[in-house]
Amino acid sequence: MEMKRMLYVTGLLLCTSLGGYAQEGNLIDVKVVNEEVKKQGSEVSLRMTLDLTGLRVGNQKSVCLHPAVVSADGTHEAVLAPVVVDGKTRREKALTGASPATDNAYTVLRSGRESRVEYIAKLAYEPWMVDSRLVLRERMTGCLDCTAATEESTVKAPFIKLFTPRYVTPFVTPEREAVKVRNEVRVARLQFRQGKSDVDPRYKDNRAELETVTGSINVVKTNPDLTITGIYITGYASPEGSVAFNQKLSESRANALAEYARKDTHMDASLWHVAGMGEDWEGLRREVEKHPQLLDIDKVLRLIDECEGDKDACEKRIRESVSPDVYTRLLNEMYGPLRRNEYKIEYSVRSFNLEEAKKQIKTRPDLLSVEEIYTVAESYGKGTADYEEALRIAAATYPKNAAAVVNAACLKMEGRDVQGAIAMLEASEVKEDGRVLNALGVAYAKQKQYDRAKAVLEQAVQAGSREARTNLEQVAGVVADL
Repeated sequence: MEMKRMLYVTGLLLCTSLGGYAQEGNLIDVKVVNEEVKKQGSEVSLRMTLDLTGLRVGNQKSVCLHPAVVSADGTHEAVLAPVVVDGKTRREKALTGASPATDNAYTVLRSGRESRVEYIAKLAYEPWMVDSRLVLRERMTGCLDCTAATEESTVKAPFIKLFTPRYVTPFVTPEREAVKVRNEVRVARLQFRQGKSDVDPRYKDNRAELETVTGSINVVKTNPDLTITGIYITGYASPEGSVAFNQKLSESRANALAEYARKDTHMDASLWHVAGMGEDWEGLRREVEKHPQLLDIDKVLRLIDECEGDKDACEKRIRESVSPDVYTRLLNEMYGPLRRNEYKIEYSVRSFNLEEAKKQIKTRPDLLSVEEIYTVAESYGKGTADYEEALRIAAATYPKNAAAVVNAACLKMEGRDVQGAIAMLEASEVKEDGRVLNALGVAYAKQKQYDRAKAVLEQAVQAGSREARTNLEQVAGVVADL
């Protein structure tokens, strides 16, 4: 850290309160030129020039100029070596070659001769020095009225001022959604007789499950704000049996559900999209992980992870590698949930005016765009509780929207909830976005986690954030003062 300026302190040591000066009319005029302070780690270096050309000291007098660093509250100080200026016939000087007060002097001068002193000093940095001031104290000896008096004047304030970072986390304007497209994804667990794909509403709990499917579609269909653009049904099967059989079975069961729901909801056939995915091995791993007490669970998971190519051979290895009891548990507890149909209802949402959006944000904020939510927020005025609540709703509703996440996190930082901002940004589903990384780097810096801040901000730069470059410079400035 470096601070430079030129300060002329005219009449700095004019002892107007001292009788000797007032009576004799001496004028002490000291110029402090080009003072410079640098802090490097735990050391502070001071350099300044004392121009003493105008200083006149009586023949029998001596002036000590003591630089000192004084804390802002006056409770701490560091006194530096003095500059001593003796009169021409100062008695102690003449007899001993030194003044009593000059044993530790920076330099001793004879009045009227040398006129400039290049003063250089180094101090160990102490926290109290932040916002302290550099003063120059004058003490004169050799006159009756001034032997116990000391004058002081400020040379530099503040003496040390630590780097104040100005982090850049601009408000991110959300992109406009030309068409608001939303979807709902759900799971239908219909019960089929072994090897069959016919939908039978009377079989087990099928009627309730079917009513849930068609009811979900009808809720969207009858909402005047929504227009269904597609219904996607995907079938999955468990690994027992052949891969070819399970592929056909997943397709036929998905088609059977689609046909039943289409007739019940009277939706146009062009909106329906059906696919069979066959055996769900990724789903199998997730189901096994839900049973940590399963005997040989590590072996089962390893066999699943190693499965490539021939899935029939993989299923056979599992069946032959575990005990009959373990395999029975797989069949009864973990294979069953894999046999399912997932259905997605895709729809577009109309635009809402401000008054409509204010009502919608309280019931279905997901039907608003981030831009519409922000319009609601701005109508309340920045800084209001309703404004802040709207921004939080935007982030909670759209965790994949970088603008919503960044702005809500910055709002938390403004409220001094830096840890809350970090938690939000770290959990973000768009952490690779440069704007999210920039905000996260700033949050780390505000918590004084400078190494993490630097690493994340460098990632943000790579991701295209221009603000992150500025913030890296701010972090570097803070670190230089440590």
